[in-house]
Amino acid sequence: MNPSDHEVATLRRHASVDERQLELARRRSELQRIPLHRSIVDLGFASEQAAYRAVAETLGLEFITLDDFTAPRDVTAQIPMRIVLSHRLAPISIEEGQLTAAFAEPPSIGDLGKLRLLLGLRIRPLLCGPRAIHDYIKRHHGLGAGTIQRLREQEGPGRSSGEIVFDVQGTDAAESADATITHFVDQLISEALRLEATDIHIEPFGDTVKLRYRIDGLLTDVPLPEGLRAHYAALVSRLKVMAELNITERRVPHDGRIAMKRGDEQYDLRVSIIPTGHGESICLRVLGRDRLLNDLALLGMEPEQQALLEELARLPQGLALLTGPTGSGKTTTLYALLSHARDGQRKIVTIEDPVEYKLDGVSQIQTREDLGLDFGAGLRSVLRHDPDVILIGEIRDKETADVAMRSAQTGHLVFSTLHTNDSLSALTRLIDMGVEPWVIGASLVCSIAQRLARRVCRRCATPDETIPDDVRAEMAAALGIAPGEVRASHGAGCPECRGTGERGRVAIYEIFLITDEVVDSLSSNMKTVALRDLARRQGWKSLREQGWRKVQLGLVSIAENQRLTRRLQLKA
Repeated sequence: MNPSDHEVATLRRHASVDERQLELARRRSELQRIPLHRSIVDLGFASEQAAYRAVAETLGLEFITLDDFTAPRDVTAQIPMRIVLSHRLAPISIEEGQLTAAFAEPPSIGDLGKLRLLLGLRIRPLLCGPRAIHDYIKRHHGLGAGTIQRLREQEGPGRSSGEIVFDVQGTDAAESADATITHFVDQLISEALRLEATDIHIEPFGDTVKLRYRIDGLLTDVPLPEGLRAHYAALVSRLKVMAELNITERRVPHDGRIAMKRGDEQYDLRVSIIPTGHGESICLRVLGRDRLLNDLALLGMEPEQQALLEELARLPQGLALLTGPTGSGKTTTLYALLSHARDGQRKIVTIEDPVEYKLDGVSQIQTREDLGLDFGAGLRSVLRHDPDVILIGEIRDKETADVAMRSAQTGHLVFSTLHTNDSLSALTRLIDMGVEPWVIGASLVCSIAQRLARRVCRRCATPDETIPDDVRAEMAAALGIAPGEVRASHGAGCPECRGTGERGRVAIYEIFLITDEVVDSLSSNMKTVALRDLARRQGWKSLREQGWRKVQLGLVSIAENQRLTRRLQLKA
């Protein structure tokens, strides 16, 4: 484990490690009996690529990056997966009896000799680093390939693909069967957390299992290893055990919750399992307890919008509605509003389905329609509990709408959600439910529509020099600037954003305030087009126009704003 002077000098030059960092890394290397370059990377003193490039130079090996590399099928077919996993290598090419392969760590002469005997090929080693090999194996063999390979080896050729039965009590008989499936489930969830996925979809089909993560609002396929279908029933059972569900019942849908911890961060997984023709399909919603944005300033609002919502959270009474499709961030905004209203002097009660986040100092009620506890019934009970602020998860019917409106008129500040396309449609939706226009005017303070837009990757953001003339003109009109002042950005694609050019999301808000003039227009049955004209005269801007502000700031690409607001533009 003792590095040569040449290796130390090369590491210092390539990895920019100072003397103090080098000494700390050397101590850790000796204590844990690991190479110095790995110790430097583990301590965060240098990137993996810089450290391993230095090692390659020291040993006279070629360093290679595998970010965009796809191994030819004829090459991977000749190298068994167990060899790839056990020797931590990526086969690059086979030419004239020689295998060129990239290794996670510098291979020893003994390792190269074993490989030559196993494969019958001469070996030309390259170096790439552990992370590159991890990503290569995941791309080519699927997430958790090592776990499934060990399961197949333990099973042996004579085992059938029957269901593994778990002992929930954790007896010794079930421990060995459950351990590797437990490991695979942990890998599956850990990878989703690493990629910051919001949902995990696991779907069985005839001979395969499909895994997809929802990342930044879009579903992304994740490769899985062959052989997982034989263990799918065990995977479902493991998740059911974690969620305290009945593992023997496969004919009806299940809903549950799993509490998890990864490092210092805590998560809840909301579990939904439904029966299909090929088995039970699983959806896990990832809820990060520590990532809940309790600060309105972090939501991506414009300064005037933030000031307006801060004032809204201080109101003594009234109704505020958030609108938008599922997954548009309504719950996050509602909780931020509640956190701002939580001043210690007001009683706050929520009625939700389900309770997605736990808030200290807030009484939260989970609806149970099977027991008669729906939003309407829960709200009537809450009103007898002397609340100041009430959150209703969703207004679904006239009964809930009536109670919410009445609450807003009798000294309560009420927040809720409604499924409509934009902020103006919330009014017509309430009228369609049968709520009288004068009741809406007397209780509704504002309607807020929102969307979550994929953010341009900060690492690879570049100016967009090809803005179409019609887009430039539309942006200039929406922002009140000259066409020559219009700016936009897009992501070129990099490893951090997985080549998509976008990473993370930012909220776009459209706020419609209910003024006396709007109330008068409701009473006179004003049409939607006239209501839109009235709103514009009062300073209202549509989601599309608000999105152009994000484009001008370089936060959102032109294509993303058009994707989110295309339907709204066609209806305008």
